Amino acid sequence: MKKGHNKVTFKPYTMDQPTLLPPSLEELIPEDHLVRVVNRVMDELDLEEVLNEYKGGGTSSYHPRMMLKVLVYAYTQKVNSSRQIAKGLRENVNFMWISGGNRPDFRTINRFRSSVMKEGIEVVFGEVLQYLIEGGYVTLENYFLDGTKIEANANKYKWVWAKSTAKYKVRLQKKIQELLQNIEAENEAEQEAYGDKDLEEVGGENKQGGGGGIDSEALQKRIERLNEHLADTLKNKRDARSKALRTLQEEYLPRQKKYEEQERILAGRNSYAKTDQDATFMRMKEDAMLNGQLKPGYNVQIGTQNQFVVGFSIHQKTNDMNVLIPHLDQVQRHLGRFPQTVIADAGYGSEENYAYLERSGIEEYVKYPLFHKQEKRSWRKQHFRAENWKHDPVRDEYICPNQQ
Repeated sequence: MKKGHNKVTFKPYTMDQPTLLPPSLEELIPEDHLVRVVNRVMDELDLEEVLNEYKGGGTSSYHPRMMLKVLVYAYTQKVNSSRQIAKGLRENVNFMWISGGNRPDFRTINRFRSSVMKEGIEVVFGEVLQYLIEGGYVTLENYFLDGTKIEANANKYKWVWAKSTAKYKVRLQKKIQELLQNIEAENEAEQEAYGDKDLEEVGGENKQGGGGGIDSEALQKRIERLNEHLADTLKNKRDARSKALRTLQEEYLPRQKKYEEQERILAGRNSYAKTDQDATFMRMKEDAMLNGQLKPGYNVQIGTQNQFVVGFSIHQKTNDMNVLIPHLDQVQRHLGRFPQTVIADAGYGSEENYAYLERSGIEEYVKYPLFHKQEKRSWRKQHFRAENWKHDPVRDEYICPNQQ
């Protein structure tokens, strides 16, 4: 073995060997490396909207263009963790080069993408698309649209359902009205003030959402007036009216405010997660065939051309049919025009969507939901299905097999 070693020649290996000039990071990165592509693209973007997010004053900030380059390159390498990005800035030659030697810590990286880029991400996305269009990579000729459900990072066992909120609110309104009526029945002074008229808060003409009745603000004012009256007229604190008033103030009023706040957050949705109020409960794609449980999530829509993501949008509505119009509106805002042709599956087919596409001058290849069923012979034999009836376009009538 010793003889063999004497014949081997090794390259020099001296860790402490000093160099006259330190190596340049520029020399270590190939000309066609992806990090250089990211750098060139980001240098051509107009970041005026992002710069406006900085208010000035205080200590100096890392330049947003550098931060954006670092984030975009990190995402191309499937590095999403702020701590891993910060680690790359300390140890990875490509990260060191594109950051110009800057080393923001993970807190700074998180703050940048959660606050500054939260408002500016759509602007940056639009700028990147303009770059792709000008470079001829994207023509907006054929726009392929599809969506998926992404589960939110939220507790799936803590939710608020719109139907439950409405039901409980109606029940509470009934209790409030009954209690107010009981108080008024015992309050002769109030009866003299109102005569034969019922109080508007008890449900006269003041009908409101959620079954009508009194809202939290009106209830608060009513409690204050009753408190003033009872303070002047009652000596016995165990009076039934005092107990009823405490019930209104300590139990019913907080519940009324809670239901109103839930309705405000729901904003027309059927549900939301308590630990992520923007998330709606929906069936995830991987669970759809198993009829699995509903989970908090978002409906993400993506449009592509030539494998580039040309448009994206995030929705709280669960049905793809209901998000085509807002998605294309957003694409039009980013690019200043609509794609020439939209291609999507039958989940997007509806009369409203077809009319919108026609008005917008968009050619479409979007099947309607019953398309595949109607292609089957068994379907066409169902003569009394309205979909199989003849349509009279002049009178806008459908004629059944009995000529009715």
